[in-house]
Amino acid sequence: MLINRSMTRRVMTINESSGILAAREKMLEYKIGALPVLSENQVLVGIVTDRDLRSALPSGLLPPGEIQRQKEALEGRMVKDIMTRDPVTVSPFNTLQDALVLILKTHVSTLPVVDKDKRVVGIISIRDLLRAFSEVLGIDEPGTLLCVLAEDRQGEMKRIVDAITEERIRFGSVLVARHFEKGKKAYFPYLFTNNVARIKHKLESLGLTLPNPMEWYLTQQKKGFED
Repeated sequence: MLINRSMTRRVMTINESSGILAAREKMLEYKIGALPVLSENQVLVGIVTDRDLRSALPSGLLPPGEIQRQKEALEGRMVKDIMTRDPVTVSPFNTLQDALVLILKTHVSTLPVVDKDKRVVGIISIRDLLRAFSEVLGIDEPGTLLCVLAEDRQGEMKRIVDAITEERIRFGSVLVARHFEKGKKAYFPYLFTNNVARIKHKLESLGLTLPNPMEWYLTQQKKGFED
């Protein structure tokens, strides 16, 4: 799915010559954590986040007189003094997977979406990605996530899906993850039911292993660090 299908199109921005306090007021008013920063000709030149503002603004633990003194000193400081220049961006024609990889690699929570002329056409955040992936994967209604360990061979996913559909259980998606044990894969079907005892018993009768999904994930994370 392309980013332009899931991004927020109504983007709050701020000019690089605006004051720091103006940026704070805008974030508070619109309840947002980041503002793309534009030059005078409306081209993206940076991004300012609530973290940037917290670093620049006086601490509430200071005496009232010192807080007021620091606020007065900030009157002359502009957004361009604290913004992150040349921020990580995406195109509206990148995919959701592209955005997710960038967020994981760069440790940011928000990506401006820009056209070929570096003009902001949208913004996509972790919240937008979670909403989009929940819709794509069919997990936007209550249900149960199973973890099924099986041989890494052709036909195993079909065997799992057939077992589920034979029980007339609706499901939204099946994710596949590599398993650290050679020759194995982990399959994660999301079922639209909480009554899974019967299907779990059936899958186990087929010789499949069904660990707790969270325990499986934590175990794989630990093995990954050890390797």
